[in-house]
Amino acid sequence: MPVFTNFSDILPDPNNKIDAAGVSSATGSAGPGFASVKFRSSRQVQMSRTISGRGVTASPGYHTWEFDINYNPLTRTEFEPVSTFLESREGRLRPFFVILPQHRVPQNSLFATYAAANSITAAEATSAGSTTLLISGSSMLVGTAGSPSPGDFINIVDSANTNHVKSYKITRVETNSDYRSGTTPPTTSQRRIHVMPPLARSVSSGSVIRFIDPRFRVIQKGDTLEYDLNTDNLYQFSVSVEELLP
Repeated sequence: MPVFTNFSDILPDPNNKIDAAGVSSATGSAGPGFASVKFRSSRQVQMSRTISGRGVTASPGYHTWEFDINYNPLTRTEFEPVSTFLESREGRLRPFFVILPQHRVPQNSLFATYAAANSITAAEATSAGSTTLLISGSSMLVGTAGSPSPGDFINIVDSANTNHVKSYKITRVETNSDYRSGTTPPTTSQRRIHVMPPLARSVSSGSVIRFIDPRFRVIQKGDTLEYDLNTDNLYQFSVSVEELLP
């Protein structure tokens, strides 16, 4: 008889199946794909302007990723894996993870293949608040393994800080041959990636940088779960979520 340790905490989709026991399973029921995703990057910024028109800006608050997921009309077989999963999260009580299909793998196909088969790590310790991160791979050579691209998302898996679950978007990538003057160039097996928002927590040297299936830790925006059932017995359903960090 199968024995499991944890229930799945990833919203079911075609790449993240779930069985009747609520466990991730390659033979479980596939959640439906998303019909559309409305994605938002939300930050708190204060701005004041002087009489002469000069402006002062500051960002005293936090940053969140938010998105609305819409589904095509669903049969009950397609609807129930998602519905029962969300019911188990009890509205805004229990966070869960979402993997967005458009960000499952890096855009560069060479790098996506490399990242799926190799460990990519932080090349040095980096303080919270930094917007850059030096990463390395044992054979991540320029031109042969591709490169991360602006727009890719990452997670940081740090054994020294398991609460570091923030998702980051890459905005720039520096290489050994293309780097900002006055800085130490990355080696041929390194990349200096710029991320937004700034690092929420410090990063230990050797922390794993997850490029494949980056996860967003979210909660539902409300405590009510509802759907419409049309005359064809198809379920119409959507869910809105926002990032929530531990």
